[in-house]
Amino acid sequence: MLLVCQSGYENLLVRELAAADAPVAEHGAGWARAAVEKIFDSAFAQLTLRAPAEIRGESVNALARQLEEFFLESVRSERIEAAWPCVFSGPAEMAGLSRRIGAVEDSFRDSLRKKLSRVARLAMPDGPRGAGPARGLFVFFTDFGRAFIAREAVLGGQRRMADDEAAPSRSYLKVEEAYGVLGREPAAGETVCDLGAAPGGWSYSAARHGARVVAVDNGPLKGGALGHPLIEHRRADAFKFQPRGGETFDWLFCDLVEEPHHVLRNLVGPWLAGKWCRRFIINLKFGRVDPLGLLAELHAPDSPFVAQAASFRVRHLYHDREEFTVTGER
Repeated sequence: MLLVCQSGYENLLVRELAAADAPVAEHGAGWARAAVEKIFDSAFAQLTLRAPAEIRGESVNALARQLEEFFLESVRSERIEAAWPCVFSGPAEMAGLSRRIGAVEDSFRDSLRKKLSRVARLAMPDGPRGAGPARGLFVFFTDFGRAFIAREAVLGGQRRMADDEAAPSRSYLKVEEAYGVLGREPAAGETVCDLGAAPGGWSYSAARHGARVVAVDNGPLKGGALGHPLIEHRRADAFKFQPRGGETFDWLFCDLVEEPHHVLRNLVGPWLAGKWCRRFIINLKFGRVDPLGLLAELHAPDSPFVAQAASFRVRHLYHDREEFTVTGER
């Protein structure tokens, strides 16, 4: 399989594959090819191409022609009635590669419109939102003359999100992206406790979706979170804050710039064991710890997520840097 991650984190993806006993044949900027017999819930892989075919060519036409032949042969006995993902991608840092990818995609789509116009009209340039398997056409370029193509893929749920000018910080993008991994978002009538809220990006996001928010932080809120009618700002230490009188929140948000074990031991553990929340989105910084060691701890039997959560996922999001985002339900 070919696994695609955020460029610059491919070495961590390789280590994650090694820990899963999946030998890596080769890897490059933002990708790794490995002998994976069974799909596993990767933290770093944003997209996994199943049984990909490899194509090579010196020109746009040569690559597009091979891509067309592969696709037409694969749909020979298949009837496509609904929208299907047609996703082209490659390492963003490789200068000029995006233009090559765009040219191959345009050539392929033009040819497909001439031969299978109805199928071409149903092609969507993005994969479905959320995590899980998908069928369509997935093309990943490793360089100008080489690409891997597959009809089946597994999505990690990561995706680039649109910014909001009223959002107090860019961390807003992380929580919006995390909703897709979890498969749901806060809704009107629900309650959210945002620990370490300032300047309020996550609180603003929840309120924007209609939820009532308790934003806990000694620091000030800014932008769209400041004075928002659905946001109650409680000036308190996130580690000392506890719900009032048996209060239970539908959601726990936490994005603290703290040592991850401190957050797990003194915040996540008590909140999940105390049944103070139903769902959670929690960021854990791994910049000063071994990321793969932390990942193993999150899945260990004594992890608060394993002990207290009915389900959870650990992801390195598109908008994350040196941090994991954990989503799930208690």
